[in-house]
Amino acid sequence: MTDIVINHRIWTAQGHGGIYNRYDVHYHGMSMLQVFVRKDIIKWLKWLRYTVGFQDFRFDFARGYSAKYVKEYIEGAKPLFSVGEFWSSCNYNGQQLDYNRDSHRQQIINWIDGTGQLSTAFDFTTKGILQEAVKGELWHLKDNQGKPPGVMGWWPSRAVTFIDNHDTGSTQAHWPFPSNHIMEGYAYILTHPGIPTIFFDHLYEWDHSMHDQIMKLMEIRKQQDIHSRSSIRIIEAQPNLYSAIVGEKLCMKIGDGSWCPAGREWTVATFGHRYAVWVK
Repeated sequence: MTDIVINHRIWTAQGHGGIYNRYDVHYHGMSMLQVFVRKDIIKWLKWLRYTVGFQDFRFDFARGYSAKYVKEYIEGAKPLFSVGEFWSSCNYNGQQLDYNRDSHRQQIINWIDGTGQLSTAFDFTTKGILQEAVKGELWHLKDNQGKPPGVMGWWPSRAVTFIDNHDTGSTQAHWPFPSNHIMEGYAYILTHPGIPTIFFDHLYEWDHSMHDQIMKLMEIRKQQDIHSRSSIRIIEAQPNLYSAIVGEKLCMKIGDGSWCPAGREWTVATFGHRYAVWVK
């Protein structure tokens, strides 16, 4: 996958061989209203796709230009998979996250529709809710229809879930997930519908135990054939306890509340601090 940054960075310095391939950050919007600009972008995307060999595209700062142009670029270059970074602020009442996040996830849904449904999108709604919920407000993880409250709950096959990325976490830390709840976050997204992603820092730069726990959750997801469209039944959504059955063959809980599934058919697959997973 390659990061498509086409509306807010320009090369500003020469690198090896005199090629302008080094940059400082500059906010510089190319006029995509111009047909010749879009044609040149498609030509470049095709070069990335077929000459360099990148099969998948990540569209950076997707709020900065119309989704219809993303549709045009995908149709022109034909990546196997695309995801857009449509990041808007969640709604808060003071310091408290609003319970109804429908308007926030609807913005992301609208963007996906604008691409002709050709692209997925990062589920910023789920990220914002989950990192507040793990602080003792796990009831946030069930909307008023009994579904997951993010894009995952409405359109899971187009929802790319995540805990942190290079902007929200790492050295920039613009919106970091609570560091003492990271594994609860992964226990949630790696057992749920949607398309989960793992942050490089968490897998390779934090402690080895976290690496092993994440890998175990990934293994369980694969073994139980949990996928982006798997069914989900939320069993508990209390301040200190959340549990759900996914695909009718995996059961999980997060939070410090005591809980386990009924029935001898369930066996513990893995567990850690404030989370556990069972399988049939």
